[in-house]
Amino acid sequence: MMAPLKRSNSPIFWLLFGGGGMVAALFGPALVLVTGLLVPLGLVSGLLSYERALAIAQNVIGKGFLFVVIALMAWHAAHRLLCSVHDFGIHKTPLVKSIFYGFAAVVTVVAAVNLLAIGF
Repeated sequence: MMAPLKRSNSPIFWLLFGGGGMVAALFGPALVLVTGLLVPLGLVSGLLSYERALAIAQNVIGKGFLFVVIALMAWHAAHRLLCSVHDFGIHKTPLVKSIFYGFAAVVTVVAAVNLLAIGF
């Protein structure tokens, strides 16, 4: 007789990790290029002005994009950091997982609350 399968929440975290990795791979380099090089060097003027950034954050599509980028990258980073501390000898106990994934959850909630507080 085959033993019943044990339920796990791992697929949820793997989905968030994979989605965050995809977002990081697709949008991360462009975000670094624009916010880290082009604007600080003055090669593009007015691109990240307050009025333009506010307009993006108040638009439904812009708000959704910002939320997805922030939240999924936070979950991806939490999982990567969890794997990294495991390499240093800190085992993946429920407490350690709760700390890392809890931080990602807090970042997600803070992003949602702040984006909703900006208004539409």
